[in-house]
Amino acid sequence: MSALAGKTAVITGSSRGVGAATAKLLAEQGANVVINYRQKAPRANKVVTEIEAAGGRAVAVGADLTDAEDVSALMQTALDTFGSLDLLVLNASGGMEADLGEDYAMRLNRDAQVAALTAGLERLSPGGRVVFVTSHQAHFIDQVETMPEYELVARSKRAGETALTERLGEMSEKGVSFVVVSGDMIEGTVTATLLNRARPGALEERREAAGKLYSVEEFAAEVVAMASADVPTGHIELVGGADDFLARTQG
Repeated sequence: MSALAGKTAVITGSSRGVGAATAKLLAEQGANVVINYRQKAPRANKVVTEIEAAGGRAVAVGADLTDAEDVSALMQTALDTFGSLDLLVLNASGGMEADLGEDYAMRLNRDAQVAALTAGLERLSPGGRVVFVTSHQAHFIDQVETMPEYELVARSKRAGETALTERLGEMSEKGVSFVVVSGDMIEGTVTATLLNRARPGALEERREAAGKLYSVEEFAAEVVAMASADVPTGHIELVGGADDFLARTQG
């Protein structure tokens, strides 16, 4: 029996991409899942339908992560619907959008992550876990330059990771562990598509440097593995293609 069976997970930004794939895999392992979306209710409801059709349990909740009341309601839904909150996957990110203001990246990738952690910690069960999903381009941004088109997002995601890590002691006091999962560019994600549009050939360059880029499903499987892996709190899991980043940080 899976360690996740009967547990309840909230996955932010899970109506598509890595978030949706993570939700489906968690449900396959017996977890109840709360699907979060910002605007696209039909897309989120489709993920719920697919999970339920496969015998899993899920509910979709519309919540703007930059709105504190929305975030609180999202976390409370886990308790109200399934009776507990055991896993919080902080997957949502953005900032490549041109129409949401230049401070949007920092509001979503740092401030909203901190607010989600605060709301989650009020409700997470002892023994629970928080998983923060990021990219190598963001995780290593202080040592390794990234594409100019992605720098704003990378710096805001790194700020989010730093702000969350600063709360490790508070999490430990509540019996909650924290894991960072950092991945290379992921084939088929919105960010990769936008980057490749802004800088044609960017994906191919990264694929050559890394040797391989993970698919959405492959990366989601790594996130799910870290949801229950026996690792110390504060663990950083580098998924795929980190060797050249590490070499540059040491060089």
